[in-house]
Amino acid sequence: MTGSTTPWPGHWSPLGSTFDGESTNFALWAPRAEWVEVCLLDAEGAEIRIPLTERTFDVWHSRIPGVRPAQRYGYRVHGLYDPSRGLRFDASKLLVDPYVRAVTAHSTGVVVGDDNFDWRGDDRPRIPWTDTILYELHVRGFTMRHPGVPEGLRGTYAGLAHPAAIEHLLDLGVTTVELLPVHHFVTEPPVLARGQENYWGYNTLAFFAPHGPYSSSGTLGQQVTEFKEMVRALHEAGLEVVLDVVYNHTAEWDANGPTLSFRGIDNPAYYRLDEKGDYLDYTGCGNTVNVMHPHVLKLVMDSLRYWVRDMHVDGFRFDLASALARSTHDVDMLSSFMTVIEQDPVLRETKLIAEPWDVGPDGYQVGEFPHLWTEWNDRYRNTVRDHWRGHAPGVRDLAYRLSGSSDLYADDGRHPSASINFVTAHDGFTLRDLVSYTHKHNERSDGGTDDNRSWNCGTEGETDDPAIGELRRHQMRNFLTTLLMSTGVPMMVAGDEMGRTQGGNNNAYCIDDELTWVDWSLRDDYADLLAFTKRLLALRRDHPVFRQQHFFEGRPVVLDGRKDLTWFDIDGQEMTDERWHDESLRALGMFLAGDGIRARGPRGERITDESYLLWLYAAPDPIEAKLPGGPWADRYERVFVTTEPDAPPAEYAAGQTITLPGRSCLLLRAH
Repeated sequence: MTGSTTPWPGHWSPLGSTFDGESTNFALWAPRAEWVEVCLLDAEGAEIRIPLTERTFDVWHSRIPGVRPAQRYGYRVHGLYDPSRGLRFDASKLLVDPYVRAVTAHSTGVVVGDDNFDWRGDDRPRIPWTDTILYELHVRGFTMRHPGVPEGLRGTYAGLAHPAAIEHLLDLGVTTVELLPVHHFVTEPPVLARGQENYWGYNTLAFFAPHGPYSSSGTLGQQVTEFKEMVRALHEAGLEVVLDVVYNHTAEWDANGPTLSFRGIDNPAYYRLDEKGDYLDYTGCGNTVNVMHPHVLKLVMDSLRYWVRDMHVDGFRFDLASALARSTHDVDMLSSFMTVIEQDPVLRETKLIAEPWDVGPDGYQVGEFPHLWTEWNDRYRNTVRDHWRGHAPGVRDLAYRLSGSSDLYADDGRHPSASINFVTAHDGFTLRDLVSYTHKHNERSDGGTDDNRSWNCGTEGETDDPAIGELRRHQMRNFLTTLLMSTGVPMMVAGDEMGRTQGGNNNAYCIDDELTWVDWSLRDDYADLLAFTKRLLALRRDHPVFRQQHFFEGRPVVLDGRKDLTWFDIDGQEMTDERWHDESLRALGMFLAGDGIRARGPRGERITDESYLLWLYAAPDPIEAKLPGGPWADRYERVFVTTEPDAPPAEYAAGQTITLPGRSCLLLRAH
């Protein structure tokens, strides 16, 4: 219906809806629109349509008296519909404000007032990259089955903020939670057509709004307060919060997708189009956000700064970051987006993680991002998986991955922390499935890679065979040991520490039930794996030799002639060029000299540590290995072996020959 409320002129900035105590200013950038209406909705969905009477710098704006927080609203934008020119105006569609802070339904946002949130002196943990342990989790999936979280809070921000959930994170020893997308998202049309919903959340509708269904307290702005309470609780526990953000595409899909917001406001500005007005798709999701456009770039930057300044998050993992780095067509590390990020005084101080690829031409950019960025290192994932399934061509590439991937990051002055090391992620097999399935089993979802680099240890899927079961457990320990003893920044996935399974599904993005939720009963079934993971994390935390700030020099750095890093063959001698190129090699010894660390403490003091020798052996049969003698060590103390993690301590003399069990990691402390 048409309302009689008379708007005041208002102001063109800030964009979005802004409540001042007696009225709300609405401002929408829509340069090609013929006219714009803001639509106020009551509880039954009836509309009052009010034209925005002013236009300044292509922003339509008005201030409307009496409109208060919790008021639902949307826009109707009038203009020409001509897809051949990229124009897709459709005033029959109620559109979400791109700057809205809270979304209550697919088509309506909510006016959010100043809730005067008490941050209680919130202090960001500011954990150095060298000390960071990333823990990727899904807000809903992490808490839905947690017995210590009250039922009404499960699946919500408040559930993640609950002491029972935080206790697990602290007890485990991680430092930084990386949340799968929490920007308000909706489900893709093809998924809806199958009667399913998007679970992961990589289908953003509103870049400023916390996902409404993750709120236990309501969606008329309460989700904003609840998200802040979650961040505050995690910070009070000393944990950082990093968001997995999707700015590369939106929920409007391709030309056949829904008109929800951007498409109906200014389609040629918000999206990359070809000369025929068709969508350029570098993302595999139907469209690509056009961050080359100044206003669209401003939207993304305003969103990022909002999450840092107003919501207090500590950083971002950028989905398909190569799509954001493209200029006219090619990936360009000097593009507008990359340049603005580089100089922004707010974002420069946050954690910036790139998924360094997209699906377009030359989109694979691992090792190519600028200094401020870290990168998901899939070279690490693939190499480590290949080693432990026995398919690696020798150990040369493994050595690069274990020591921080200097071949990818050292040539442009970056540090080992540029490498986000991971074996599993939300996208793919869980750790347990990695050792239980050779093939994907995606009966309830589509897609998923066929290149899993996995091995089922002899039987596909679950088995009662105790030998296979034990082999799988110590293969999981091998993966975790490799990950957490490697130089770089390790990323774990929620539930891997206690044997979470998805039944062999490697693309469960549309499954929201017990298959994807963390099963907390596994803490009992896999208590040994959980205890071993805690042990590894404590070792990494307590020993800086596993957390190198700089790349190894591979030359003598201490007075007795030891190198900071030495690679050993099973004969107890340093690796030779010939052996590095032996593709049949399955064993490698890595000696880390604790007094060769190139790092300084907070007062400039030199940091030293104990020295360690780690053997990684991937062949099935036991093998003899000789322990290095002087100058590396006089004797060695066994810390653990992954085939018998609870074996009693043992000591060995330098030069002694020992047995490496098949498919095992052996960590020795050098004296």
